[in-house]
Amino acid sequence: MDPDFPLVSVFLYMLWFFAFVLWLWLLFAVITDVFRSRDLSGWGKAGWTAAIIVLPCFGVLAYLIVRGGSMHERSRAAADRDEQAWRAYLRDAAGTGGGADDLGKLAQLHDRGVISDAEFERGKTKILA
Repeated sequence: MDPDFPLVSVFLYMLWFFAFVLWLWLLFAVITDVFRSRDLSGWGKAGWTAAIIVLPCFGVLAYLIVRGGSMHERSRAAADRDEQAWRAYLRDAAGTGGGADDLGKLAQLHDRGVISDAEFERGKTKILA
């Protein structure tokens, strides 16, 4: 680094910093994928983790070559499971999760005369189906 060009030094330090951040992100993504993977046994997870810790560059590169093609599938499956769990939680918290609740509301509307007998039967068959 030439002291006559401090801007070049700053640029190179920033480049190294962002490369380091990118490396950390890749390392955490691979380790997360190792433990998220349901098709690996405990020994397989231990082996990949040991390879990544002992020889980080080789371990990460080998994992990306061998199992990197399906990383997005495991990530998407985990996101789908999380979304389904969140939606189930919201339904339970809102109290609109069961057909019995809907049928009770429909019966109340029928009792108050808001809906006719035909509409009540149509709604009941729709809920029970």
